[in-house]
Amino acid sequence: MSTQAVGRRGAGIVGRPAGFWRDLGSVALRALRQIPREPEAIVPALVIPVFFFVVNVGALGDVAGATGVEDFKAFQIPVAIVFAVTGVSRASALVTDIADGYFDRLLVSPVHRTALLLGLMVADLALVIALSVPVLVLGFLLGVTFETGIAGVLVFLLMAGAWGLAFTGFPYAIALRTGNPAAVNSSFLLFFPFAFLTTTFLPQEALTGWLATIADYNPVTYLLAALRSLIMTGWDATALLQGTAAIVGLGAVSFFVAFRALRGRTRRG
Repeated sequence: MSTQAVGRRGAGIVGRPAGFWRDLGSVALRALRQIPREPEAIVPALVIPVFFFVVNVGALGDVAGATGVEDFKAFQIPVAIVFAVTGVSRASALVTDIADGYFDRLLVSPVHRTALLLGLMVADLALVIALSVPVLVLGFLLGVTFETGIAGVLVFLLMAGAWGLAFTGFPYAIALRTGNPAAVNSSFLLFFPFAFLTTTFLPQEALTGWLATIADYNPVTYLLAALRSLIMTGWDATALLQGTAAIVGLGAVSFFVAFRALRGRTRRG
């Protein structure tokens, strides 16, 4: 076959979309395969919450009874879980893809644009749930039990994973807008006001003054209340609904800024 014939045949070949779900699976699978190669992104997310859990229980466990908390270990497990899952994302890997041009090459392909971000978030959801398991196991070893049984453990993991997923929109928005790894790494600082201006160390009824006012509007307050109810009190519909609303509210904001940043990056690409 002549070169001209090959050229004429090749000229009619164009890339065809594989479909949204296939694109989503491909992006998620690639992201999941990269996770074991980057332990520096996983180990701190596990070590730091365990460290805070051990220190808080050791330092404050003896005085917790005065605040009305009967089992301080059970009270602190949700705090450790929230620290473990918040801010964990593939945003740093996305910055690398942007820097080396891989992301721009994806933009000239027929891949669904939303799948580029949602696929990473699927991997994030799997990762944050996996990070929650060792912290829960530590709690079980220290005698923490769930009043809601096995079903409560599953709901607990699902809510923790959903919260971690809801927060990921912020680092992705920063990654897409700046392409700066330092800016992405500092995105966890956004969580600190949420983390400490809430019921981290004391129940909500024990808070006073301006801290009590801020905690009333802090979504982490309601997330922690929902997670603690699964462990300490049983199936509390009000607490679970309020915790779910906090997750949905945060997710709506973070996903909006993330997908808006994706749209801006796509237009520039």
